[in-house]
Amino acid sequence: MFFYLSKIAWFFLQPSNLLVALAVAGALLLLGRFRRVGGAVLGLALAGLVICGFSPLGHWLVLPLEQRFPLWVDDGSAPPHGIIVLGGSFDTTVSAGRGIVALNESGERLTAFAELARRYPDAKLVFTGGSGQILFSAAREADIAGSLFEGLGIPRERIILEDQSRNTWQNAVLTRDLVSPQPGERWLVITSAWHMPRSIGCFRAAGFDVEAYPVDFRTRGQGDLWRPFSSVSEGLRRVDTAVREWIGLVAYRATGRTSELLPAPKK
Repeated sequence: MFFYLSKIAWFFLQPSNLLVALAVAGALLLLGRFRRVGGAVLGLALAGLVICGFSPLGHWLVLPLEQRFPLWVDDGSAPPHGIIVLGGSFDTTVSAGRGIVALNESGERLTAFAELARRYPDAKLVFTGGSGQILFSAAREADIAGSLFEGLGIPRERIILEDQSRNTWQNAVLTRDLVSPQPGERWLVITSAWHMPRSIGCFRAAGFDVEAYPVDFRTRGQGDLWRPFSSVSEGLRRVDTAVREWIGLVAYRATGRTSELLPAPKK
C-alpha cells in the first residue's frame, strides 16, 4: 500500500506537474469571473517554471544530498565481502517493449558494479530491484540486470538477483534476508549520490551495516551553487529529482523506515 500511495502522491506533488497544473488552473480562471485571481495564479505558475527551470535551485537542493557521503576509497584493509547495487538504472518499459537492455541516466550504478566485480573477484554480488511501475507493462529490473551483466562477462551464477523490491526500503530488507550478513563483514552499497542518504538510512534501519559507494553525481560540487541551467526541462528535472528525494527522506523517517532524517557517515 505504501508503494502505491507514494506513487500517486508524487504525481501530484512533483514540482513540474504542480506548476503546470497551476498554470492551467490560472488560465481557466481568466476565462471566467475570477480574472484577477486567475492572473495571479498564472503569474505564480510561470514564475515558478522560470525559477525552477533556469535558476540554480536544483543544484541547491541536490548538493547537500550528494555531499553527504564521500567517495569510497579502498583503505587496504579487508576486501569487501559483498557488493550491492540498487535498481533504478533501467528504463523497464522500453526494455519490455523492445526486448532490449535500455538504460537511463543512472546507468553509472551498473558500470561501477561491474568494475568492482572485476576488482574483487571473491566478493558476493547482489542486484536488488523489481518493478517500480503501476500503469505500464514493464520488465523486472533484476531480469534485465542478469542479461546485462552476463553480456559484460560476469557469470550469472555469481550474481544474486533480488527481483521483488519496489522501493528503497524493500531493497534493504529483502537483500538482508537473502544474504544474511554476519558481524564483521564489509558490504558496499552502490547507488546515486543524491539517493545515498535515504539508502543508507534504510539499510541501517534494517539492521544491515553497509558502506556507501556513491556514483552518478549530478553536480560538480560547491561551484555549481550559482550555475544556472541552459534549458527549462533540465532545471525542472533536477528540481523534481531533488524534491522527490527530500520528500522521501521525510516520509521514510515518519514511517520508521529510517532512524534518521538525513543519515551521515558513522564517526
